[in-house]
Amino acid sequence: MRVAIIGQGYVGLPLSMAISAAGHEVIGFDLNTEVVTSLNNGESHVEDISDNDLSIGISSGRYLASSDPKKLEDVDIAIIAVPTPLSEDRLPDLTFVESASEILGKHLNKAALIINESTSYPGTLRTVIAPIVQRNSKLDHLFAISPERVDPGNAKWGIRNTPRLFAGMTPEAGRRTEEFYSSFCDEIIEVSSPEVAESAKLFENTFRQVNIALVNELSLICNKLGISAHEVLEAASSKPYGFMKFTPGIGVGGHCIPVDPTYLAFAAKKVGAEARFIEMANEVNLSMPRELIKRIKQDNGDKLNGKKIVVYGIAYKPNISDYRESPSLALISLLREEGALVSWHDPLFQNWDGEESCALGPDMYEIGVVAIIHDAMKVNDMKSASKYLIDCTGKLHGAVNF
Repeated sequence: MRVAIIGQGYVGLPLSMAISAAGHEVIGFDLNTEVVTSLNNGESHVEDISDNDLSIGISSGRYLASSDPKKLEDVDIAIIAVPTPLSEDRLPDLTFVESASEILGKHLNKAALIINESTSYPGTLRTVIAPIVQRNSKLDHLFAISPERVDPGNAKWGIRNTPRLFAGMTPEAGRRTEEFYSSFCDEIIEVSSPEVAESAKLFENTFRQVNIALVNELSLICNKLGISAHEVLEAASSKPYGFMKFTPGIGVGGHCIPVDPTYLAFAAKKVGAEARFIEMANEVNLSMPRELIKRIKQDNGDKLNGKKIVVYGIAYKPNISDYRESPSLALISLLREEGALVSWHDPLFQNWDGEESCALGPDMYEIGVVAIIHDAMKVNDMKSASKYLIDCTGKLHGAVNF
């Protein structure tokens, strides 16, 4: 089977490797020529795929990265795995999905099965992707969806052993999708329509967004009560049923949790439904960096102007070098608006926004803020680098808990 994966990022590249390992011939299509060149040189830019993994795919002859749309002409299956971010107005931005659909419509030379893995609101496959492809093509293509469930850095759950949802726009599309994913996924689950699959993916991450907002709000309440939110959560999690533990922090980050609920709220608004929990959860999580600054000011004389502050961790979660939607970035910006002299320390990043991860030494800073703790961080150095250290993870003994 000849398969094209449109987009070679955090979703597309691992998917390309899994599909090529299953014996299919894969074209990893990406418009970023620098990414394509690096991939063909055996250099991976995605942490879950090592250079060795990539080299195996290339040496097998079953993987080739390309920016040439002519390589798409004779594929049997095309998978859209491109970003679906939010616009500056925090509305769904389907620019990449629309572009991918147009490219496929113009360059597929035979009827293909087109599968969307990009996360979007219900109706995207039926009302956006399929019409754009067919408008640019004289062929009758099949359309299906199988939303990605990629969790960067997760060593336990990957593409093969994570259950996979799918739905076709027609029975034939569903049959061919099931046959294809069965070649590299252990469990596949058909749902009744693409809209159900699209909604399920959005709700998976909306569930996490709402519960994270709930525990973030709990942490603010517990601070006022003078007790530890982390101790409360540990106590509650001793209940063996009816409770699932989430942990507070300074917000949510990554490619899913901060974004997907807004896509669901957008879909709700289109049909005249309310999404009150989603809107409240967004409000709580987006407010956490400001709440943290209030706490820091409260503990440090109510003024941050001119103070030397170090923020630990600009990644959105531990042990990955991915800062998409990371609340640490908002925190750094807001601290600088307060006039603070802000540095950041994250051993997983060589640089960010033209800046480098700072050095640590005894009493180099007045205030330290622990947003994320990576295994590679030296905790003793973090503790000695500032007299005041506030921990947003609940894991650093001896620091002030947020």
